[in-house]
Amino acid sequence: MKKVGLLPRLILGIILGIIIGVISKSTSSYVPARLFITFSDIFGHFLKFIIPCIIVAFVAPGIADLGKESGKLLAITAGIAYASTVVSGTIAYFLGSAILPKVIKSAEIVKKSNINIDPYFSIKIDPIMGVMTALVMAFMLGLGLSHIKGKTLLNCMKDFQNVVSLAVKYVLIPFVPVYIIGIFTKLTIAGEIFKTLKAFSSVYILLLILQIGYLVIQYSLSWVVSKKNPLKSIKNMMPAYFTALGTQSSAATIPVTLQSARKNGVSDDIVDFVVPLCATIHLAGDTITLVLASMGVMLMNGTVPTFSSMFPFILMLGVTMIAAPGIPGGGVMAALGLLQDMLMFNPAQQGLMIALHAAQDSFGTATNVTGDGAIAIIVDVLSKKKKQKAENLELQEA
Repeated sequence: MKKVGLLPRLILGIILGIIIGVISKSTSSYVPARLFITFSDIFGHFLKFIIPCIIVAFVAPGIADLGKESGKLLAITAGIAYASTVVSGTIAYFLGSAILPKVIKSAEIVKKSNINIDPYFSIKIDPIMGVMTALVMAFMLGLGLSHIKGKTLLNCMKDFQNVVSLAVKYVLIPFVPVYIIGIFTKLTIAGEIFKTLKAFSSVYILLLILQIGYLVIQYSLSWVVSKKNPLKSIKNMMPAYFTALGTQSSAATIPVTLQSARKNGVSDDIVDFVVPLCATIHLAGDTITLVLASMGVMLMNGTVPTFSSMFPFILMLGVTMIAAPGIPGGGVMAALGLLQDMLMFNPAQQGLMIALHAAQDSFGTATNVTGDGAIAIIVDVLSKKKKQKAENLELQEA
């Protein structure tokens, strides 16, 4: 029997949460609701505990492996990928600021119920360190490991990464749908569910439009640099786009992305270097989702997102995204720490973000890998210009 994917389980969790909330409210019997809310409370504490572990386990080895690659080509590719991530997030912020407040208004909240359902009990699980402490430690370890000759600590970090990956794969991901049931049960009883669903639909429509629009921007820039027809370039990348829709993984789509990028006339050596690297560090599609979804959640809770609060979040996303490909559920799992410490999201809001991200994960991944093709075109042109300049210097010296 084929294993049911995360998205169908999340949808089922949302539906069950609404049903349990409606039945509990109509019958005034809150035992099942309190059971799920109790689980969500405990799971929320576990989520807070594992976030620093995820950051250290995935960001540190990611930076260490990235630092081992030498040469200006790495710096150029990484710089373009980071700039693309930041630009995509910034565009998402301004578009979201212009549209989302008009469709998500705190004044339109459905009249809240005065029923307050508390968990039966709570288990506090303190994290071993704060999120920003974990980020600083991850940067220090990653940069240090990329410069020292010893392998012992790096191997230990990779073992720790495998342990955390198992916890995410076999504990976090399987129980997220149950966590979502508790969250939506509480939202339904509190009378906030219709507002929440309306916000979800508005955010989905906007982020899908922006993801497609951002691909057009990327290939327009590649056309300016290379003079290659952007429409033809996008058409050549369509196999990679649709493969990513199915795999929901940038890494699993690499063979098709390589083939598609070669159709755009990119040199083999550039394709073989840029595509696997960008599959790890270029996640513009996820950034668009995380920025718009977080703005939607903030507006739902009566907070107006400002540029001064969102831009540092976008800048940090570009770095923490290095951890994303190694984690099931990628982008949102890597960003949970930033959501918690920079945007002050509580566990329930983080749960909503997980649901929002998972529902469009395949489209975000497709945007990521298709954008990798545009970066490959740009890096190829810059690399050829660099080689030509070096050859001219040699001729002049001769």
